[in-house]
Amino acid sequence: MNLAIMQPYFLPYIGYIQLINASDVFVFYDDVTYIKQGWINRNRIILGGKPYLFTLEVRGASSFKEINTIEVGDNRKKLLKTFEQAYRNAPFYKEIEPLLQAIFCSREKNLSLYIVDTHKLISEYLGIKTEFMISSRIDKNYMLKGQDKVIEISKILGASHYINSIGGKDLYSKNDFLNAGITLSFLQPHITPYVQLADEFIPSLSVIDVMMYNNVAAIQKMLGNFELV
Repeated sequence: MNLAIMQPYFLPYIGYIQLINASDVFVFYDDVTYIKQGWINRNRIILGGKPYLFTLEVRGASSFKEINTIEVGDNRKKLLKTFEQAYRNAPFYKEIEPLLQAIFCSREKNLSLYIVDTHKLISEYLGIKTEFMISSRIDKNYMLKGQDKVIEISKILGASHYINSIGGKDLYSKNDFLNAGITLSFLQPHITPYVQLADEFIPSLSVIDVMMYNNVAAIQKMLGNFELV
């Protein structure tokens, strides 16, 4: 069984979605420390032909708190208007508009659960069948940290293959995973250029940008454009 574990990211870039799609089970790592100024509650879209950093407002955010203890703030409707302004002339806006409405009109207050819900909506639209789980709901040894904690979750869930984002290459040891009976791979995304309403292609924006300019079949091909190293 292929397993991936990642912090819940709000409307992330396509490499995160590739990781979900490459997994049989994807665990949202919500019982780890919230990272301020990271990518948990923000990303980029194109607005007026330029990259624009959008941020989901959060309450009680602190580097001393776990992600699943933080609440969503009050700017979802404002963000909806920003996305509408940015993409109303995009070719697939009409198809994606109901998805945006469902995402930004949600009343879920818990940051982790809200982001999980957004991934369920995106996955349903893209035809992704991966099973989602939430780390805080898995019975495990909370004294473990870092790699040891990831290995334990992998063993609890019966994973034979653990896939991590390429950013974790310096954090995890293939030999340590192998000693636990698990193959470790890192997913290296290859970003497929596509036509945007910008002067030149801007890579690694929110997956919403990808969805606004490409049909589902094209995006599904993009999801397979990676290598495991």
